[in-house]
Amino acid sequence: EVQLVESGGGLVQSGGSLRLSCAASGFSLDEYAVTWFRQAPGKEREAVLCVARVHGDVYYIDSVKGRFTISKDNAKNTAYLQMTNLKPEDTAVYTCAVIWGEYCSRYDYNMNYWGQGTQVTVSS
Repeated sequence: EVQLVESGGGLVQSGGSLRLSCAASGFSLDEYAVTWFRQAPGKEREAVLCVARVHGDVYYIDSVKGRFTISKDNAKNTAYLQMTNLKPEDTAVYTCAVIWGEYCSRYDYNMNYWGQGTQVTVSS
């Protein structure tokens, strides 16, 4: 069974850090690019950043540059989103998704598989 399972979300104070995990099963994450999306209350889902074999890291939101990093551990079949210096405006449901191949995408319709999402809440 193909699955992506996120973990690591929670409540954190402004300035704090969290590391989200996206564990894949039923397929090899090495063959896919990974994009983290987020959806804040009342807003549309947006791509945050992506990692792919060709691109390396691709940031889609300027405000997370210097604070968020993405990585993949192919041996563990898991991707990560390290978030530091969190701000209240980072509050959202964070979801990982994958697209087969070596190139990143920011578009929902390109994704092959989705996780269920994990809530991140940053208090001021």
